[in-house]
Amino acid sequence: MKAISFELSGKTACFRKPDVNQFAYFTYNNIHKPVLLGLLGAILGLKGHIQLSNENRQIEEENKAIKKKADKKPLNSGFPEFYEKLKDLKISITPLAPHGYFSKKIQVFNNSVGYASKEMGGNLIVREQWLEEPKWQIMILDNGSKEYEQLKEYLLKGKAVYVPYLGKNDHPATIDEVAEVTLDEVYLKEGNYMDSLFVKREKITGFEREGEMPFIFQEVSPLSLQEEFHFYEYETLCFTNQELDSMPHNTHSLNQKNYSFF
Repeated sequence: MKAISFELSGKTACFRKPDVNQFAYFTYNNIHKPVLLGLLGAILGLKGHIQLSNENRQIEEENKAIKKKADKKPLNSGFPEFYEKLKDLKISITPLAPHGYFSKKIQVFNNSVGYASKEMGGNLIVREQWLEEPKWQIMILDNGSKEYEQLKEYLLKGKAVYVPYLGKNDHPATIDEVAEVTLDEVYLKEGNYMDSLFVKREKITGFEREGEMPFIFQEVSPLSLQEEFHFYEYETLCFTNQELDSMPHNTHSLNQKNYSFF
């Protein structure tokens, strides 16, 4: 089984959580699949959410102009191009940090465009949590699609249509150590150990690897987009050095380490 492997990093990153925005915006600890697909889509020059909204608005206006009766659809109807074309790719994400945890700090800055706030002066004080020096190993499984082949070509040659960033354009992304690799069967000589993030459906029942302090890091994280309104659909992702009751589906190994693809 072939895959394309690379290291993804940046000085800072912010993957906003949508559920808290009163005092400060908070970030997920790890890049998640919908954001990663957006980054890959930017490299390929695929259309995103804004283009989808604009296209649906144009169709609506054209129907009105010719007085064509059509069902009124929301402006986000359908998936954006990047997600429609890349959602079937299977990816592996491995945080390259002790115990999978990145340092975070609250950054405070002003949004003073004039219409950002109804307060006097129109200035909005923004508090946002940023990851510091995040770094992941990413692998994309070869599914035989033309999108995979195009991604492999662009990554190996260092090409990109749009600048990739980690959450938003304040955080440019660095892509290093790009290589096509050959994956092996699951490596089980030491036990059911996983070396990447995985969707937590298996029980963690065993001991840690010999000579290591035990750790378990887990986070409820977006795994896909809901089609009608583009809400996140969540799963619990886990990173641990303790033995699992059984190995997750779609696990492959590289250099005697196991990686889950989802």
